[in-house]
Amino acid sequence: MLELGDIDQEMLIFGGPYSNLAATAAMRQRARDSGIPVDRVICTGDMVAYCAEPAETLELIRDWGVHVVMGNCEEALAFSEPDCGCGFEEGSSCSTLAITWYQYADQRVDAELRRWMRALPRSIAFEMSGIRFRTVHGSLSSINEFVFASSDADAKLAQIREAGADVMIGGHSGIPFGQRIGDCFWLNAGVIGMPANDGGNHGWYLLIDPTPGRPMVSWHRLEYDHESSREATIAAGMVEYGQALASGLWPSVDILPQTERRQRGQPLHLPPISL
Repeated sequence: MLELGDIDQEMLIFGGPYSNLAATAAMRQRARDSGIPVDRVICTGDMVAYCAEPAETLELIRDWGVHVVMGNCEEALAFSEPDCGCGFEEGSSCSTLAITWYQYADQRVDAELRRWMRALPRSIAFEMSGIRFRTVHGSLSSINEFVFASSDADAKLAQIREAGADVMIGGHSGIPFGQRIGDCFWLNAGVIGMPANDGGNHGWYLLIDPTPGRPMVSWHRLEYDHESSREATIAAGMVEYGQALASGLWPSVDILPQTERRQRGQPLHLPPISL
């Protein structure tokens, strides 16, 4: 675990660059325009996945110098695993589609980038206004666990307690949300490299602002040149994911619980939360 200590200024959290170089460059520019330095930016992992520029995206994030939590995609590539370790059910559409992009990425990520990914922390902790945060990829117990808003609240609370935290920030699932559970919270920043299955062609990221009293959490859209990413992804052979960059709809919903399946194509409305 990487411990950042007490933070008294705005934090930026984003996840899932997914080999989408244009989205990642836009995220870096947004952070710079907002005056948020690298030591107050956290990526929740999955830097490499569905899109066409895995090595370029990794190099941009490494050179940017932000904090990164190891995701299952980083773990798989770093240790040359045979598949992405995403947690997809064998034989599912997600699993079948993952074979193409993982083989594509595996051929393009060099040994130096793999060494860098092997050294990434599996969680990042910090405090703000007396509130303890823990950032993970999937969950505390499993790097590739899909945790959604509709996932069991008691299980989430148990993990937050086990982490010794007040707020858990997760990634991996691709859909942003914020949920109060008792006196604790589970947050997901969303991802920047793929739409949130909400019919839009933008990504999502999270800001945590230490406003007087208690921190305020807010979600924001990341607009970027999705058309260039769409064209590159289709040309690289990940046609379904390239199409998703424009349609805003995932090519498969195998991983989604029924609640999130019913919300497919519906614009997300994420009001700020006072922690």
